[in-house]
Amino acid sequence: MTTTAETSAEPVDLFSPEVVADPWGAHAAVREAPTLQIGGFMGGPPMYLAARYEDVRQVLMDQRFQCNPLADSPAEDIRNGVFRHLDMPEELIPWLKNLINASDGEEHARLRKLVSYALTAHRVGKFRPRVEELTAELLDKLTAEGGDGTPIDLVESYCYPLPVTVICELVGVDAEDRPQWRAWSDAMATLDGKRLPEEVRKTLAAARGMIERRREEPKDDMVTALVEAQAKNPGIATDDELVGVLFSLVTAGHQTTTYLIGNSVLALHEHPDQLARLKADPTLWPQAVRELQRLGPIQFGQPRFATEDIEVGGTVIPRGMPVVPLIMAANSDPRKFPEPEKLKIDRLAVGSESHLGFGKGIHRCLGQHVAYLEAEVALRGLYTRFPDLTLAVPRKEIPWILRPGFTRTKDLPVRLVAPAS
Repeated sequence: MTTTAETSAEPVDLFSPEVVADPWGAHAAVREAPTLQIGGFMGGPPMYLAARYEDVRQVLMDQRFQCNPLADSPAEDIRNGVFRHLDMPEELIPWLKNLINASDGEEHARLRKLVSYALTAHRVGKFRPRVEELTAELLDKLTAEGGDGTPIDLVESYCYPLPVTVICELVGVDAEDRPQWRAWSDAMATLDGKRLPEEVRKTLAAARGMIERRREEPKDDMVTALVEAQAKNPGIATDDELVGVLFSLVTAGHQTTTYLIGNSVLALHEHPDQLARLKADPTLWPQAVRELQRLGPIQFGQPRFATEDIEVGGTVIPRGMPVVPLIMAANSDPRKFPEPEKLKIDRLAVGSESHLGFGKGIHRCLGQHVAYLEAEVALRGLYTRFPDLTLAVPRKEIPWILRPGFTRTKDLPVRLVAPAS
């Protein structure tokens, strides 16, 4: 039996203070409703909300859903509405969409192919020694900063520097440009409408500068590879598309990993039995980071538009209508994950990727292998160097940034207790 109209009497505002304050409870309530609910955000159009695991997986995998409105549909691109709500200048809005994830069909395949070879599990694995080297350097700095028991902010001193340095080195962002990428990232992470226009313009200029420098002085990095690929086949991508790809990769390539590492420390603090297992058997870390990503920071993915009438979970999504995949709700669906609120470090096998934290299908996150590597090396290194690390304040005092889309630590004050030499 299917339905098209039996939805919530009151649309669920994903940006409302009540939902933002308790996204776990609010999204679970949507998941457990008898039919798909209707919701929205920032005054945008009504959207169906897919929340059960199988429903979200279908929306992510079914290629009858696409990322952009249909050409003959009155539906607006929801991303445009969000950025207009932030008073973004019209000419900057296209740059604020993840270029690869904002495309469909042949255009998406062309852009994804352009960069996917550099982010395969094999190529990322070859970067492991450098990730381990960077991690060791940061751990040395942590020792100098907080080895005497002085509280430190783990986000600022560890969770952020490692992912941003790794993605910048992997892509080829020069050291002098990295502060600008961070300024942009911070403005985007907080949806700071006052800062965003200036930071977007500065970061676009930095990306164009990188491309021009690599044309003159090639290096062993992704920017050079993209430039050389374009030189051999000018039709593969325009300069604007190269800028957009770099813009998307660097921004997406460190934010969520920063959140993952910080949130993981809290999750392990709340599950000391699981942390003890990891200390006793470090070979479990690859599995653990997959389970930690299941409980990770991403609340929902970008809306998808139905290219025809499509049944999802007993509800028919009419052609042209958008549906939002609620990732957090799906990853905590007890139908798929028994006792989903519990961290079970050996719940997920490496390679199975049954959680939806990195998406599924053709838009699956290109950087998932990098994120897994960084989280594994960072967490293993942290607890090897500081096995007795503890929170510097009571758990309830840990500040959270509860903004739509992500649930993450703002600061993470900890005390390092280095083992006796």
